[in-house]
Amino acid sequence: MGIGAQVPGAARLHLADGIPLLRPEEQVFTAMLEGWRNQQLARNLAVATIAARERAARAFAVHADAFPWLWSAALLDEWLGDLRAVRGLRRSTLRGYQESIRLLCLYLTDPAYGWPGECETRFGTHPVQVVHEWNTAVHVQQAEGDPIKRAFTIDELQAFFDHADGQVARIRGAGRKGWLPAFRDATLFKIAYGYGLRRNETRMLDVADFGTNPHAPEFGERGVCYVRHGKAMKGSAPKRRSVLTVWPWVTEALAEWTTEIRPLLAASSVPPSTAMWPSERAPRVGLTQIDARFAALRTTLGLGRGLDFHSLRRSYVTHLIEAGWDPLFVQHQVGHEHASTTAIYTCVSSDFRTRTLRRALDATLAQAATGATATTATAVALGPRPDRSSR
Repeated sequence: MGIGAQVPGAARLHLADGIPLLRPEEQVFTAMLEGWRNQQLARNLAVATIAARERAARAFAVHADAFPWLWSAALLDEWLGDLRAVRGLRRSTLRGYQESIRLLCLYLTDPAYGWPGECETRFGTHPVQVVHEWNTAVHVQQAEGDPIKRAFTIDELQAFFDHADGQVARIRGAGRKGWLPAFRDATLFKIAYGYGLRRNETRMLDVADFGTNPHAPEFGERGVCYVRHGKAMKGSAPKRRSVLTVWPWVTEALAEWTTEIRPLLAASSVPPSTAMWPSERAPRVGLTQIDARFAALRTTLGLGRGLDFHSLRRSYVTHLIEAGWDPLFVQHQVGHEHASTTAIYTCVSSDFRTRTLRRALDATLAQAATGATATTATAVALGPRPDRSSR
């Protein structure tokens, strides 16, 4: 950066010197948000992230009935208390709001951007940091999701898929329109589970996002699913990964959909849609449509709110682990950086734990019956224990 150059988001890039403003408070606040937006764009943050932070800043300004140069920690406390007590927001949501306000104040109080001097000149005061360690929520554990969220059991998942297929047969049998979208959604849910995909990862699949796995030729042209719109790290592009097909029924469902049914739904798209899940009115199905269909099926079956679209991904991890697949393989399949994250997704059933314990006990008894000592058998089953002399 050359001498005299302005950093992205600097006050003088948004407010010209010496020019009076018609509505100074509103215009300066708008200019602050524009400057903050440019600063975040320069950091390569996602547009959706920037928009969410701006909404939080505007919501705080409305609740406080004050602009940033008049904000205080007490005003923030009142707003957060209202969000928690009245609106009942989750801990993670509250922390996201706190982080948005903290980052905005950090930007506004940085001398490099010139906003403290601008506010002193125009309003006789300046912004301060209102988010501190002593008035914000602490992130003390890795998983803070709603405890009601869980994976499907095998029986629940089978009932869910069967009901989705039954809806297709019922609508088509009645001669009504809508059986094609119903077929699409039923297959979409199966593929999301079959590859352990997130909701947007599933939605953004294209027909070309499947290929052969030379080490598993039995799956044909659908041995690998190439995810191009994976969950991004902060400030980075969507993360790509490949997911190997593990169940034959997945390729069968894909083959039926792509060769027989999808062409009927995509025929009306102009230009022709390349999306795996086209819509009647758009090249690609929307997230709202996916959520609505999932909720309708769940409600009809009498399943609780603890099961959502992400439960399909939780179920994928859980069922692979229960079936004895290597945890590292499962971690790579779902694209987790750390094994601890995969462990959070693993909701093994009590029946699985009972079977695991029974196998260990049976192995112990079998070794004892073949002449192994009780001490050795117990060590094999339960792992090493400290010697009595060390206690």
